[in-house]
Amino acid sequence: MMENKVFLSFAFYSTILILKMYVVAIITGQVRLRKKAFANPEDALRNGGLQFYRQDPDVERCRRAHRNDMENIFPFLFLGAVYSLLDPSPTVARIHFLIFCVGRIVHTIAYLLQLRAPTRSVAYSVAQLPCFSMALQILLATTPYW
Repeated sequence: MMENKVFLSFAFYSTILILKMYVVAIITGQVRLRKKAFANPEDALRNGGLQFYRQDPDVERCRRAHRNDMENIFPFLFLGAVYSLLDPSPTVARIHFLIFCVGRIVHTIAYLLQLRAPTRSVAYSVAQLPCFSMALQILLATTPYW
């Protein structure tokens, strides 16, 4: 496996994306603490009282960014792993992984910093292109065996 340059590239970019998701989770927690908006009554009681057992728009924005990551990065992890097994060109594969990774990072930055439209939508769309490409290549490679 360590000789598979495509898989190593996939592992690198996937790890960057997972770390990015952890960062968003940490940011969400920090915003919860700063805004005193807790999702659980026991957390609110520990931090000032039940009045802080509430929702906050900034916390919800962070949660939506995190949920959007899960909806997009998890499928990428599957597609990228299977795609790596197809023996694609290492350069082409690296470009696929890089585009997805950069697109997701820009998407998160745009989401959390509330950048003007259509920044977030463009980043989302750009990141979807390599996923569709990998999915199509997987289907083309596996169709003869179906």
